[in-house]
Amino acid sequence: MGTTTPPRTLAEALRARGDESLAGLLRARPDLLSPVPNDITQLATRAGTRASVVRALEHLDRFALQTAEALAVAPDPAPYDTLLALLTGDGQDDGDGRDDAGAAITAALPGALATLREQALVWGEDTRLHLVRTARELLAPSPQHPSPTGLGPTVAEATAGMSPGRLQEILTAAGLPATHDPVSAVTALAGLFTDRTRMAELLDTAPVEALSVLDRLVWGPPYGEVTPNPTPPVQWLRDRGLLLPVSTRTVVLPREAALHLRAGRAHRVPEPVPPPVVSAAERDPQAVDRAAAGQGFMALSTVEELLKLWNNGGPAILRAGGLSVRELKRAAGALDVSEPVAAFWIELAYAAGLLASDGETDERYAPTPASDEWRDLPAQDRWTHLATAWLAATRTAGLIGGQDAKGRALSALGPDLDRSAAPEVRHRVLALFASLPPGTAPDPQTLLARLRWERPLRTTGTSGPAAQGDVSDLRSRIALWTVNDAEMIGITGRGALSSQARALLDRGPDDAAALLAPLIPEPLDHVLLQADLTAVAPGPLERPLAEMLSVLADVESKGGATVYRFTPGSVRRALDAGQAATDLHAFLATHSRTPVPQPLSYLIDDVARRHGHLRIGAASAYVRCDDEAVLNEILADKRSAALRLRRLAPTVLATQADPGSLLEGLREMGYAPAAESAEGDVLITRAGARRTPPRTPPTPVPEGPPVPDATLLGAAVRAVRAGDTAARAVHKDAPDTAAAGSLPRTTPAETLATVQAAAMTGSAVWIGYVNADGAASQRVIAPVKVEGGFVTAYDHTADEVRTYPLHRITGVAELADEQTP
Repeated sequence: MGTTTPPRTLAEALRARGDESLAGLLRARPDLLSPVPNDITQLATRAGTRASVVRALEHLDRFALQTAEALAVAPDPAPYDTLLALLTGDGQDDGDGRDDAGAAITAALPGALATLREQALVWGEDTRLHLVRTARELLAPSPQHPSPTGLGPTVAEATAGMSPGRLQEILTAAGLPATHDPVSAVTALAGLFTDRTRMAELLDTAPVEALSVLDRLVWGPPYGEVTPNPTPPVQWLRDRGLLLPVSTRTVVLPREAALHLRAGRAHRVPEPVPPPVVSAAERDPQAVDRAAAGQGFMALSTVEELLKLWNNGGPAILRAGGLSVRELKRAAGALDVSEPVAAFWIELAYAAGLLASDGETDERYAPTPASDEWRDLPAQDRWTHLATAWLAATRTAGLIGGQDAKGRALSALGPDLDRSAAPEVRHRVLALFASLPPGTAPDPQTLLARLRWERPLRTTGTSGPAAQGDVSDLRSRIALWTVNDAEMIGITGRGALSSQARALLDRGPDDAAALLAPLIPEPLDHVLLQADLTAVAPGPLERPLAEMLSVLADVESKGGATVYRFTPGSVRRALDAGQAATDLHAFLATHSRTPVPQPLSYLIDDVARRHGHLRIGAASAYVRCDDEAVLNEILADKRSAALRLRRLAPTVLATQADPGSLLEGLREMGYAPAAESAEGDVLITRAGARRTPPRTPPTPVPEGPPVPDATLLGAAVRAVRAGDTAARAVHKDAPDTAAAGSLPRTTPAETLATVQAAAMTGSAVWIGYVNADGAASQRVIAPVKVEGGFVTAYDHTADEVRTYPLHRITGVAELADEQTP
């Protein structure tokens, strides 16, 4: 096949790639597509910008990053063998006591290098590997930003600007022949540090304290502070160039000397193999599925209870947005959970589009119309809706209660809770769960270790050992929250991934719902009434029964069975909602598997007999009663003093208080008044439903540009190729024709003649074109027809047939024969 010329630049390396390889680069780094580059040169330039390189480095796994870090401290360009030696060492004992991982590194290095090449962070053949300049600058050592490898500058870099006399002193102390050439002196000193035999002989003469100083610097940071009068061991090292001055008080261990002390390794602990996720417990897969289904059903019940709690209009929205601490505590008390857990359920309902702001002047949170549709779905479909919303949400409930960058408290449903990395972390954590056998619960710490290996720069910003055990970073915290949240939602059960969750991740909501349906208990149409004025629901209740019972009784305890308690207040609540005593007796008799206890029947009759005996209307407010003795009793009660009642007639009392306050006041005194309208009719207070206008769920905040699909990638690659062809087209010399790569300039007559000739011969030409928006571009076209002031041609740049107005063509030039597409 003949020899090929090695690429001299990143652009040439990209130009030599195939279309699939270019598509792989754009898929791995979608930020390069915004907008689509005009040609390969622009693509290479954009791939070398700081922001793009930082983003690419953040998506490398630990070993690929360690490979890039090794290249950053290697000569540029570096042969493959030099890179391998920096990762495996030279085989000499460095006293570190580490088992040799050379075989694993040798096996993993080609893959890591392929990843770096695919992402255009490394280019060139194996004999001349180049790390892109921006990545080298980001990873190279400096006093302000020490290298992740812990290595300092080279001898040449550290001695730049050093006087020749000082260099001579160092050579003499190190036992090297004197030279007056600074370059030769630096080369000789570097040669000493890279010669294992001579370096070992030099260190054999070092004081023990000097070796201790080197031990503290060898794995970084390589910089140390010295006093104006250094100790003898430090002075010994300075005299022989093992510590070189950076400033008057700072010295550095040169890279060549550190590599000798490290046995040639750039990293103390190379990690070519990802750490395994270890099992914490083995459980019965069926028990896991049942436990997860139970948790999922509890999740549905909790969200439904939250929607019911805010059914008549929820809490007001803070001026800065979100829910106040007081309202969060109130919701937590009503749901019988802790505040962080309540915040999670509130955020989940919001992410699922079930809660939103009503948009009124007095803005409040309320259920959305979609919440009614959600409640009518089968339980398994409601669960998949919640789980899918949680997987995609970027709002992160675990941040609530913390502070933002400006020290302001983060509130539930407030701003600044979006973290674009959350969906990717959740999916990755669950994928690691799924990689284990069914029923296996992973150890959370091994999950964190694996995530740190996969994205080291997205955790602590370093690939060194300091990242181990640090869970303060956001990515690790999201992972831990994911483990806890997945258990609450019912994605996991007893710490292991359920079958329905595996189906949700792999095949979609329909398959997950089909697996979950048999595990969810059927709703019951009955309760068990007891003589202590309680009712026991031995399982989930049908919707009408549960709604009616929640009005007639108060929930006393939850769990596998829900206990309801009947009180005078709860019975009055049902009567206020328009129920009659006969209706309540019939309801209980119909839905109880046990006889209606006599105390409960007496309670209903007693409250019903007194209910509405007093009537309250607007005066501001008044009380009327046919029984004059009852009104006398109210006036004589000291507790009514705050209501400031006065008699208007034997059967009517009036007050300046509003009707609502009067109702509550008399109820607290033990009466059962009823509100009435201006016409004298009893007002029925049903559990109303306040809904927001139709709302869409909050849109997740994407993490960078979206990954393009195959169609867009193919079109982008064709456009870049065609633009590159136009930019590099070699045209025949012609008068007034600009240099290759710039817009050609010809007169209208010359343009018409050239495109007509090309249409007759079927050849391609190079044109400059300005569209209606004034944007100029270069194109390679093959004219097919020229008439009416337009040229119809196959545009190699757009890969399609187009028609161009001749007056918008700035000029035309013929292509050299070897450049014709």
